[in-house]
Formats: sequence, structure tokens, C-alpha cells
Amino acid sequence: MAKYAFGVDVGGTTVKLGLFDADGSVLDKWEIPTVKDNEGVNILPDVAKSILAKMKEKGISEEELAGIGIGVPGAVDDAGTLVGGAVNIGWKPLNIPQQLHAYINVPVKAANDANVAAFGEMWKGGGKGCSNMVAVTLGTGVGGGIIVNGAIITGSTGAAGEIGHIHIEDSEIEECGCKNKGCLEQYASATGIVRLARRRLAEDEKPSTLREGQLSAKAVFDAVKAGDQVAIEIAERFGRYLGKGLAMVGNVVNPEVFVIGGGVSKAGEILLGFVEPELQKYAFPPCRGVRLALAELGNDAGIYGAAGLILLGSNTPQQS
Repeated sequence: MAKYAFGVDVGGTTVKLGLFDADGSVLDKWEIPTVKDNEGVNILPDVAKSILAKMKEKGISEEELAGIGIGVPGAVDDAGTLVGGAVNIGWKPLNIPQQLHAYINVPVKAANDANVAAFGEMWKGGGKGCSNMVAVTLGTGVGGGIIVNGAIITGSTGAAGEIGHIHIEDSEIEECGCKNKGCLEQYASATGIVRLARRRLAEDEKPSTLREGQLSAKAVFDAVKAGDQVAIEIAERFGRYLGKGLAMVGNVVNPEVFVIGGGVSKAGEILLGFVEPELQKYAFPPCRGVRLALAELGNDAGIYGAAGLILLGSNTPQQS
């Protein structure tokens, strides 16, 4: 009987790995470097080598292993194929389960890293107890993962959940990284909040501590907590954009909860207070029961979600 599963989260600098028991408790976790040389050809062999070493260390046989779940940057389809490659780790399109099976003969499931993190938060984090949720990552960009009836929504090419690229502002003249203009990411990410701050500070000479030192999303919310009126205005603009964007998503997928994670979420509950009124304002009435919660798993969300692909099952059925 299978007693264990491994969860793997492939990042641009390190690969995080976790060993879980059948109940989803993490027994061990560690990291290995992400070797991106030669189009990242060594990444999956290194993952397999590390897992096999851990199995030997713990005395775990293949028969006791339910499988390996893995989250990777980029769009992943239901067959476990990285459809468009992953530029930040050098990968071109490849089938991840097929590649890992060359080294270890156990079931493998792969999914996009943001979707996997969302799955982890649903299972053991801020969305625990919910089977319909949307995870939103507010970092350098805005990422998302959508869970409906306990299953990750991947879309036809694995690109579902890219809520950062909802068009939210017609008057924007600057390009988003995706080459469109007026994306939610341009206002609700860490860099987007800095953009809002610069624009607000340029409007007048109203005193603000934000005129001193380096601007950052953290600086804005620290100033909000200190009662800085200009910072509060910036946070209100951020809240309008994110709340409206979440309402659009909520009106389509009708989640029980939006789980907010990423570096910006470290501002805490005060951040949610700026988003909630706008979310409720634009939500379709039957969707207004949705709540906001902060993510709880931090950097471990990926390994939890990856293990959950194996231990809970999902709509990513690729395996041996």
C-alpha cells in the first residue's frame, strides 16, 4: 500500500522538494539548485536523483510511493506537457511525466506552479475546507490559480488563471509585460503599487513619508499603517483595481474564497480592507458571499499542492 508522496516545486533559483505521508503531513523538506545550463537539461534528472536518494535514506520502496507531483513555471496541459516552454529555467516544450519516468517508475502528475500553489492553499492553507476557491499571488506580477469542485482549472492550453492580465484600465499608456496595456498586474502587483504611488506623488505636493527613501509596496502599506493620507489614497486605488478584478473572476467561477498570497500580502489584514468593498461593489449579487483570506503556507504552498495532486487526485491525470 502506498504510504508516501513527493511534492516538487521548480523555481528559477532552487527546486523545493517535500516528502509527505498519506495524510498530507510533511515529513521532510529540502532544496536543490536549479541548474539552468544547456536549456535546463539537468533539472529533472537532478530532481529524480534527489528523490531516489531520499527514498534510500528513508528506506522507502517504489511500491510504497503513491507518486510524484511537480509544479513548474509555464502552461502545462492535462497530459503534463509544458506547452510553451519555460523561459526562466531554459526549458523548451516537454512532457514532464515522460521525462521523469526515465529515472523512476512511479505515477507522476505535473501542473503550472501557480495552480499547484493554489491547490496547496485549498488543501492545507488559507482555503482549507473549501472546494471552490481562487488563489491570487501578488508579487512582482499577479498570478492566479482557480479550483472548482476540488479540481484545478487548466484550460485548453494550460494557461487558465492568468488573472493578472485581465484588462482593467482603458486609459493606460504603458505596456504590461504581456505587451497589452491596462492589465490588472500593472496596478495590483508590487511593481504596480509602486507605479500607482509615483503617479499619486506627482499629482501634488501633499506631505507624505513616501517622498523620503525608496518606494516599494511595503513602504506604501507601512505608511498606511502609520496613517499617512497619501499612502491611504494609493492603497484605495490599489483596492479599487484589485477588488474590481476579483469581482470579474468571482462572477465567472463563483468561489467560496479568494486566498491572497505573495510578497504584497505580507501587509496583512489591512490590505484586505481596501479590496473587500470594491469586490462587493462589483460582484453579481449571488456571488457576494465570497470571502477574502490571507495565504498561510508561504513558500511551501508549491510542495504541498504538488503532493496533493498525487494524494487527493485532480484534473491533471497524467501518470504511468
